[in-house]
Amino acid sequence: MKTLKIEKETTKNILSDLLKRSPNQYDSYAGQVQEILDAVKTRGDGALFELTKKFDGCDITADTVMVTKEEIAAAYEKVDDSLVDVIRKALANIREYHVKQKQYSWFDSKPDGTILGQKVTALSSVGVYVPGGKAAYPSSVLMNIVPAQVAGVKKIVMVTPPDKKGEVTPATLVAANEAGATHIYKVGGAQAIGALAFGTESIAKVDKIVGPGNIYVALAKKAVYGHVSIDSIAGPSEILVLADKTANPRFVAADLLSQAEHDELASAILVTTSAGLAVQVEKEIEGFLQTLSRSDIIRKSLDNFGYILVADTMEEAIEVANNIASEHLEIVTENPFEIMTKIQNAGAIFLGSYSSEPLGDYFAGPNHVLPTNGTAKFFSPLGVDDFIKKSSIIYYSKEALQPIHRDIESFAGAERLTAHANSIAVRFEEEDHE
Repeated sequence: MKTLKIEKETTKNILSDLLKRSPNQYDSYAGQVQEILDAVKTRGDGALFELTKKFDGCDITADTVMVTKEEIAAAYEKVDDSLVDVIRKALANIREYHVKQKQYSWFDSKPDGTILGQKVTALSSVGVYVPGGKAAYPSSVLMNIVPAQVAGVKKIVMVTPPDKKGEVTPATLVAANEAGATHIYKVGGAQAIGALAFGTESIAKVDKIVGPGNIYVALAKKAVYGHVSIDSIAGPSEILVLADKTANPRFVAADLLSQAEHDELASAILVTTSAGLAVQVEKEIEGFLQTLSRSDIIRKSLDNFGYILVADTMEEAIEVANNIASEHLEIVTENPFEIMTKIQNAGAIFLGSYSSEPLGDYFAGPNHVLPTNGTAKFFSPLGVDDFIKKSSIIYYSKEALQPIHRDIESFAGAERLTAHANSIAVRFEEEDHE
């Protein structure tokens, strides 16, 4: 990790460095992704199955592409009962949290005959992409499906790549079944995104696609936006720990490494007002690296995108945290709740020494699908709002419209939209000619 004293130029360079990890920087893959999408759009199942054979080494047909009840039952036999129990406990927490986000339709009526309101409607269908193989994360299955189900989405379609035997990771199937997926298909990659966006003979088009994936999946989601809605273009994982001299250096080091192990593009940053803590954390990191199984990946991640930033004041440290707008922000200070009130930009905020980032990844309840690459400045975590749409409701009686109709006509006239003005005026032409 690079240890630096905070200066304006330091922060500017770090932000520039972190943005290099954005999927928007990988347009060299866009052409290949577009070819895959075009093939699925024009040839449907034929292209989908050919591409599954090419990329996953698996023969899938219209008869086998959809996961059966028997396959789901078999998955339960392969997953330890203890893990199923943990999945169910996490699921309860996640559902309880997201239920509190639910919005409802409302109407406001006035004595003059005016009724204004908002109608909240769940999306009809949603596609959830889930990575397969070594990158299988049952926790992400729960985080993507539960808010859709809470919102009231009736059709929740999950796609995930099969292995060479045509099978899906058992824990992924169990999590999907527990969370409430209505359809599960054995396809992955950009071709799966194409199937969800355009529809094929076997997989119907959905209204929105959510879920993480590799660069091909990310670029495919970006390319189909407009044909369907998407959640976001997710970048590599990141954590920022904001700490003072009261922080436990061993805890801080462990938390930084929890994100650095994701991949070589992951970012781990410590911002502290204590030079002593900075030295201690670096020492603890070296100790952990001697024992952790993914130490090679962690070292490359820390070498590329790991920083220890030392600030003169907490105000300066907070400013840096807000500028970086990290996906995960841990506040480990003497009074973390006070510091939290000054944070404007963060995907998820973890307060205190015993609220480490993995708590949010797996169990606490808030969603772990979070904005990355500085997008926490304008994006929010995945939630129930992502699976609903809102319609405005307007009702005016003649008595309510009469006293204001000339105001509306005047406004329309100022914009030279005479048909707009006429649409209002025609309702009162008899009265106006009396």
